[in-house]
Amino acid sequence: MITVIAAIANNNALGKDNDLIWHLPADLKRFKRVTTGHYILMGRNTFESIGKPLPNRTTIIITRNKNYFKDGCLIANSLEAAIELAKEEKQLFIIGGAQIYKETIAKNLADQLDITVVHSEFEADVYFPEIDVKVWKEVAREDFSADEKNKYDYSFISYQKI
Repeated sequence: MITVIAAIANNNALGKDNDLIWHLPADLKRFKRVTTGHYILMGRNTFESIGKPLPNRTTIIITRNKNYFKDGCLIANSLEAAIELAKEEKQLFIIGGAQIYKETIAKNLADQLDITVVHSEFEADVYFPEIDVKVWKEVAREDFSADEKNKYDYSFISYQKI
């Protein structure tokens, strides 16, 4: 099972200057709970913005640099090669960035989308691809209001391929 997991704004904004635009502790807590114990796949820029392998997960980094190395991580030079590294894993999470999301969705490689929608619009320099309702069906949704810890209204939405 390949799941794309992302937090996006109403206008599909993902990030700016290789960083998150908002701070939403509930989303970070959910991300940790959902991905712990599994393989996570990301592009090099996303990895470098995080700065280290995330605990209790197997990290796969995609880079065109054939000499790239990060201790504790698996390295692949293409999306397909990265997915092959996780072929024995029941659940692979693709966690970004924008180029990896775009390629995964364009090549129809994901089985599901696990999206946190932050109910606001932000200026960004990277965006998540449009979710095509002819390809993806919403199967679960939880809506939350802003509170003292989470500045924005948000929703956790799961989609499965039709």
